[in-house]
Amino acid sequence: MRIVAGKYKGRTLLEFSGDDIRPTADRVRESLFNIVQNKTPNSVFLDLYSGTGAMGIEALSRYAKSVIFNDISKNSISLLRKNLEKLKVDDEYIISNCDAVRFLTLTDKKFDIIFIDPPYRSDKKKDSLLYCGQVLNDDGIVIFEDENEWQGEIDGLVVYDKRKYGRVHLTFFKKEEK
Repeated sequence: MRIVAGKYKGRTLLEFSGDDIRPTADRVRESLFNIVQNKTPNSVFLDLYSGTGAMGIEALSRYAKSVIFNDISKNSISLLRKNLEKLKVDDEYIISNCDAVRFLTLTDKKFDIIFIDPPYRSDKKKDSLLYCGQVLNDDGIVIFEDENEWQGEIDGLVVYDKRKYGRVHLTFFKKEEK
């Protein structure tokens, strides 16, 4: 796994061993950031289920103003810290070790880009999306990754784009206009 573009381009990240964790593939990250390339610089970015930190580090590499990494797993937080140290990341970031929904209900931050990649078997997918609308800036976007195409509606958010890369589905949400 490597950083695709920006100031950390080509740098490799440490990964989890085993099949329990499936980080977003390099080509999916590259495609995603090509789609949001105009929104990323100077953005406040939330990597809600950060895992290795690849998505948030990619955002910092592409000049996001700041990133909040959040994950409930202490193992993920430990690996994230190692990756930040390995790359000597000195950009503005915060690490949070919290349940995703709890984080969203407690934070006083507003975000320009929120990336959600919950465990595929998680029962908190819809709840995570529901609370994102409360912490999303008016012109912000939420990007949801899952193995299945998103079906359904989320109060306060509307789907404006869907993409499929192999077995990965990305759904792009924005705030519903009132």
